[in-house]
Amino acid sequence: MLLAAGSGRRYGGPKALADTGSGPWVLHALDVLAACSTKIVVVGAAADAVTALVLGRSTIAVNPDHDAGMASSLRVGLGAVPDDVDAVLVMLVDLPGVTAAVSERLLAEAGPRPRGALIRAAYGGLPGHPVLIGSDHLDALRQSLARSEPDAGGSRHLTANGVRLIECGDLADGADVDRPPGSDQDD
Repeated sequence: MLLAAGSGRRYGGPKALADTGSGPWVLHALDVLAACSTKIVVVGAAADAVTALVLGRSTIAVNPDHDAGMASSLRVGLGAVPDDVDAVLVMLVDLPGVTAAVSERLLAEAGPRPRGALIRAAYGGLPGHPVLIGSDHLDALRQSLARSEPDAGGSRHLTANGVRLIECGDLADGADVDRPPGSDQDD
């Protein structure tokens, strides 16, 4: 699942459409999820433009409340997940330094029966994305998201349920990009 619904206020526009030299970030992020058999892209801001880029490569889930925060997009995306999945790999669109090798490592760590897995990529020991959520956790995560503050539900569930961090700093740069290159503003 790719969360690509934000308006990118700090960036100056939707980061799904950002291009820092190798194409729109939404396409890069879909490539990161190449090992996943089903891909869901949650769109919101610039939904038509983002959808046009990914149509035919993924299922589209529209978040009409994308301004409410990332948790609202996660809720929408989880609502589009088929009942028969073993796990969901959640990726954010604004991580242009993450590579498909990271997803492949998380999937390998989950093993052939990932239903109980709860695994998160780490970079230099710090939690990052993507996050692999086994299907045994999906109902509880949905409930956590329904009760939580706009951007806290997913993280709270991961922490409360013993998410396992898998170091991926040797494979990629997991930096979340909030400002355009050359911007001198602090986050």
